[in-house]
Formats: sequence, C-alpha cells, structure tokens
Amino acid sequence: MKNPNRLIFILAHILALLLYGQTAFSATLKVCKSCPYTSVKQAVQKAKPGDTVLIDGGTYQEAGIEINKPLRLIGQNNPVIDSNYKGQILTITVDDVTIEGLTLKNIATSYIRDDAAIRVFRASNVRILNNTILNTYYGIYLQNSEKITIKDNVVKGENTGKTESALGNAIHLYYTDEVEISGNNVQGHRDGIYLEVVKNSKVHRNTSRNNQRYGMHFMFSNGNTYTYNVFRHNGAGVAVMYTDDVRMEHNTFEDNWGAAAYGLLLKDIRDSVIRNNIFRRNTTAIYMESSSRLDIKNNDFERNGWAIKLMTTCMDDTFRLNNFTGNSFDVSTNGTSQLNHFENNYWEKYTGYDLDKNGVGDVPYRPVSLYAMLVERVPPSVMFMRSFMVDLMDNMEKVLPSIIPENLVDEKPLMKRIKHDNDKEFAQVLRQTTGAAGRER
Repeated sequence: MKNPNRLIFILAHILALLLYGQTAFSATLKVCKSCPYTSVKQAVQKAKPGDTVLIDGGTYQEAGIEINKPLRLIGQNNPVIDSNYKGQILTITVDDVTIEGLTLKNIATSYIRDDAAIRVFRASNVRILNNTILNTYYGIYLQNSEKITIKDNVVKGENTGKTESALGNAIHLYYTDEVEISGNNVQGHRDGIYLEVVKNSKVHRNTSRNNQRYGMHFMFSNGNTYTYNVFRHNGAGVAVMYTDDVRMEHNTFEDNWGAAAYGLLLKDIRDSVIRNNIFRRNTTAIYMESSSRLDIKNNDFERNGWAIKLMTTCMDDTFRLNNFTGNSFDVSTNGTSQLNHFENNYWEKYTGYDLDKNGVGDVPYRPVSLYAMLVERVPPSVMFMRSFMVDLMDNMEKVLPSIIPENLVDEKPLMKRIKHDNDKEFAQVLRQTTGAAGRER
C-alpha cells in the first residue's frame, strides 16, 4: 500500500472492532435452582471464552469443575459450592480467569493429590477475590503459574486435634512468580501462607493466626516483600529459610508463644531487611541461625521471653535504632565469638549515664547477661529467673566479664526510647555521626 498511515489506520480499526466484538458478544450464564443452568459445572462447560458464569445464592453439591477457557465465575447472594469431601472443587488451567464472591468448602485430606478448593496450574492473570473457603485440606494452591492476585479472601481450616501431616496450607505457592496476596484472613491450617521457589511477589495487609506451624513460610524464595501483616498465635509467626533478598517491614508478630515458638525464625537467609516491625509477647522474637548481611532497624521488641537469639553462625548483621523493652532476655547466643554489629539501640535495662547530654550513653552496653548464657547451655536453669542469685551472678559478670561475648556490645546505646515516626531527624544525625549509612540496604 502506497500510504502507510492509511494502512495503520485500517489495522487499528480492525483491532478495535475485534475487541468490541469480544465484549459485545460475551454472554452471562446464570446458575440457580430455577435458571437454565442448575449446575455450576454444566454452565462452565457450556460457556464460551470471555463469558461470565453468574451463580446465585444456594448450596451446590459439586466437585471436579475444570476451567480451561477464560471466564469470570461470579457469586451473588453468597452461593456455596460444597465438595462434600469428594475432591477438588475448581481447577484452573488457562489464563485470564476471575473467581469472586463464592463460598467453597469441605475438601478431604488427600496425601497423594493435595486437593484444594481452588487450584491454579500453569496459568497467568488469574484473580481470586472475596471468597470464603472453609474446612479444606489446601485452600488455594498455585503451581507453575505467574501474575496471580489473591485478595480479600477468608480461608479457615479446622486444625483442632490434627497432626501437621493431616493439614494442608491455607494459601500455597509452588514455582509461581509475581503474585500479590493482600487483605486475606487465613487461619487453622498447617501454614497460613507458604511460598516455595517463588520470586518477585508481595504479601500485604493479611492476618494469619492460629496456624499449627507457621503464619507464613518461605523456602528458596528470593526477591519477595511482605508488609503490614499480622501474625498472631501461630507455632511461629514467620519462617524464612534458604532465601535471599527479602524485605520484611511494618509487620506485627505477637503472642506466638510456646516451648518452641518464635515471632520470626531465620535460617540460611542473606541480604535482607527487617524494619519497622513490632515483636510483642513471643517466646523468642527473632531466632537467627546461619544468616548474614541483615539490616535490622527501627523495630520494637516488647515483653518477649527472648528478644534476639543470635547463633554464632550469623555474620555481618547490623542492629540499629531498635527499642528493647520488657523482655526477659534482650539478646542470647550460644558462643563467645561474635561477628555482628549493634549500635544506637534503646535498652530499657541500660543503667549508664549521659554527661554531655547528647542522647547517647557514655558507657557501652552489653545486652547478653551471664544468666542468658547459662540458660542457653542449661535450659532448666530458667526456673531461677528473677532470683537473688541470678542478679548477683549478672552483677559480678559486669565487673569481671569472663563468659559473655566480648564483641557483642552496643558502644553507643540511646538514653531514651525511640519514637520511630517522630525521631527521623535524630536517627539521621546518628547515622551520619556513626557511619551507619554504609550499611544501608
């Protein structure tokens, strides 16, 4: 064609017609007891790509519904799809699917198939919104997929009297990237949210509670972020294992309490950030093992058994501008060698002075006590906590240190508790004077 502009105009016109045509000719298939379709599976099978299946209120005893074409599956008036323990309910194997406004329930434990209420397999651009999922083995299971949104769902399992092996996870991701998980309430499962070999995903503003093992669990999952979540009453709030480059900010870890319970469990993790979190009333707020180059800053550690358990396999971690208040033990470790750095933290137990009134204590603070070292080596000795003998031991160790790690010391402890929202200017001055800027990530 001689005129290229005219060719472009014609192609654009054809494309617009195709898009309009798809929208104009998409249909809505209604499902209800008096509708042309009384079965969800039947309506899904009859639907064409781009159609909407609108499910009205009522209970539908169905399982094994496979979605292999782009569809919108929308519920109105709270429709319930009950598997009645006969297998998986929805299996999505195609791109561009929306599941919204449904209640899905009753999936039996299935050790071979890992049945779920909703399974997504090798698909992208799937949206799972505002659903309620009750009493299932796995709630939502993503596998070999990408670009998935899981938002504002309730996933509630029944874990009373069950072992870990008899429970699945509420939201389970396996080899799936670029997922947004936000606003969900997950509880009563083995793990609330589980990520295995997952990259570039975001987990925001979820509540994960009463899960038997972890509120959230990372395995081999690099480059992810989780912010503004609440992890409460789990075996451990969050476990991050064999993973690099994770941002953990503005989360609340509280009441994760028990013989082997943690707010945050870190094992073989590197180059990550832990900032602006609240750790409150956990047996151990953070347990760290073989973890290196972590920036732990602006966190509040309040009324935990142990605020930090820092194993000697950890290296080059930095603790700055954190508040330690009301903890039985601020820091504990299992050896005398330390290759980590503490600076400008507030320690409620600090009894030093500030003669030049610059807000920084003139005497260094050693957060590890002799008694903490003793409890680490002989756990039953915890029964002597708050006794006169323990106070005597700790005071003698301060005068003649012999066991506590020599290098584990905050050389410039702060005299007052940090208000993280209001003391930014103060923190900036400290960072410039102590050279901490070089450790920023």
